[in-house]
Amino acid sequence: STPAEAFLWKYLQKRKLAGRKFRRQHSIGNYIVDFYCPEAQLVIELDGEIHKFQQEADRQRDVYLADLGIRVIRFE
Repeated sequence: STPAEAFLWKYLQKRKLAGRKFRRQHSIGNYIVDFYCPEAQLVIELDGEIHKFQQEADRQRDVYLADLGIRVIRFE
């Protein structure tokens, strides 16, 4: 994991954010998301440099997740 992911995980693990349970590096279909909260149907993605070169793949992934009713929040 990246330093940013490790930092954020400290605040998401053990239900520290509004009592919500987050899973780290969670598989949904053919994708692995950085952080996933099943209760909120929410994915949090921390995008590094590589994402500048895979914008179309990220868009397709976001559409797939949206079709499942999952919201995606991305941070650079």
